Amino acid sequence: MCQTLRINIIMYIKCLPALSDNYIFVVQNFKDKTSVVIDPANYRVVLDYLKKSRTRLVAILNTHHHQDHIGANKKLIEQFPYVSIYGSEQDKGRIPGQNHYLREGDQFNFANKNAEIFFIPGHTNGHIAYYFPPSSHQETGELFCGDTLFAGGCGRLFEGTAEQMYNSLIKLRTLPNKTRIWCSHEYTVNNLKFALTIEKDNHNLLLRYDKVINLRKNNQATIPSFLQEEKETNPFLRCDYPSLRKIFKTNNPIEIFQKIRQLKDNFS
Repeated sequence: MCQTLRINIIMYIKCLPALSDNYIFVVQNFKDKTSVVIDPANYRVVLDYLKKSRTRLVAILNTHHHQDHIGANKKLIEQFPYVSIYGSEQDKGRIPGQNHYLREGDQFNFANKNAEIFFIPGHTNGHIAYYFPPSSHQETGELFCGDTLFAGGCGRLFEGTAEQMYNSLIKLRTLPNKTRIWCSHEYTVNNLKFALTIEKDNHNLLLRYDKVINLRKNNQATIPSFLQEEKETNPFLRCDYPSLRKIFKTNNPIEIFQKIRQLKDNFS
């Protein structure tokens, strides 16, 4: 089960499970009853929630072109022909209905908040993230990062290079520690199980693993996580840390990232 989080006086985020392990995020403006949906994997899930919440869809935000992130675009356009479709300029022709082409440094405004656009290639060549920074009324920022940074892990390298992905992760790592990480898959248990094969004595990792096991036993989502706990427990964000340099006997963080990614690709 996912949660609904109130971000400020009018803005809410709803996490919707879809397919086998995807999450779709609906950001709502309760003042004017409008919504944007991020990476709509399943049409029926989105439509049912919009009807239940009585909000009007005004935009679709896609992080990348994979089918489990754009699968509902076409039917949502049919239902809401006025909707704006946002995605990376490098995904032009790969995202159904796309009519806004984003690059690093662009912004998307919703509910009087500007989301900053980060270009984070690696999983795909055109992957982007949407970041709503904290305001004067809140301490947390909200990062919608698709399949780049996962809770306890990161995405596979389908189109990009290890260096690209590592640099993308480091870019996200520079955000404030209280940033909430809204990633698109429920992979956390397996990710942390793998992380323990790398850092079996990491106390924070052991505690987090126990916590997510209990969450999943109670059918609770492990999303969102906080960037602080990712920095403490996610091996892909720790490639330049002394503990991993010692384990892999090199000071080259990209080399360490490549080795961890290869190990994770073969982990079951």
